[in-house]
Amino acid sequence: MTLPQDIPAEAEAARTRREEDLKRKLGLLSGWITSQESVIVALSGGVDSTLVAYLAHRSLGRRSLAVTSGSPALKRSDLALTTRLTSGWGMAHRVIHTAEMENPGYSSNPQDRCYHCKNTLYADLERIAEQEGYKIVLSGTNSDDAEDFRPGLRAAREHGVQAPLALFALGKDDVRALAALLGLPNHDKPQSACLASRVPYGQPITVGALGMVEAAEGLLQSAGIGQSRLRHHGTVARIEVSPEDFPRLLAQRERIVSGLKELGYAYITLDLEGFRSGSMNEVLEDPQG
Repeated sequence: MTLPQDIPAEAEAARTRREEDLKRKLGLLSGWITSQESVIVALSGGVDSTLVAYLAHRSLGRRSLAVTSGSPALKRSDLALTTRLTSGWGMAHRVIHTAEMENPGYSSNPQDRCYHCKNTLYADLERIAEQEGYKIVLSGTNSDDAEDFRPGLRAAREHGVQAPLALFALGKDDVRALAALLGLPNHDKPQSACLASRVPYGQPITVGALGMVEAAEGLLQSAGIGQSRLRHHGTVARIEVSPEDFPRLLAQRERIVSGLKELGYAYITLDLEGFRSGSMNEVLEDPQG
């Protein structure tokens, strides 16, 4: 029987075990990266790829290069974040133009859109690696990603991209905890897939639509909403926020409605199911097909 006075001690013991496990995984992860001759890291500004890039720079120095796609599907705030992070570390960083928008396999927004996007990116990174002598390309894929519908993972396999976080069974919670332990400034950054994920499959991906989504989500962020998505259904804006943020959103209803209509949306809706990552995949009969 556990007595009330034992609970703090048990909690402290659990916390200690968690820290020890994280440090063990960090040691394995850092050791693996250190053993590489040279690497390119695909850096998006998310906490996963940031952790990999930081460790690569810490372990390999000038033998590591962070590369970011300047795609219109990447939020400009995230693009700026990659520059601030790498500049602060003194890490070599490059922003490249990727041509996924010119590929109908991407712009027509099929079910495997993500494959075409990542295939374009990894082909470009592979080319840089071959031309400049980098041995491998690393991604920020974590072990939880295998449980989601992610066609981009197929592109990674085809191009031999390595995922050290997944290799050492580091899930999203582990990544955030390690990023906090290392003092990375975006350790608590809300997860944010590319802007193209806000557009329903089958509706074309355009620069205009991506710009509307980015501006709309910026409006929601300015309203003090943390985790949010603006799903772009043509002239309909479907807002996803956590149910606990419903009151905050509704308290600013007039300002948000006005702002979204100025962006070009005719109808503004609030999804009563609340925020959930990958909600566009809910309509797929065979997500893996």
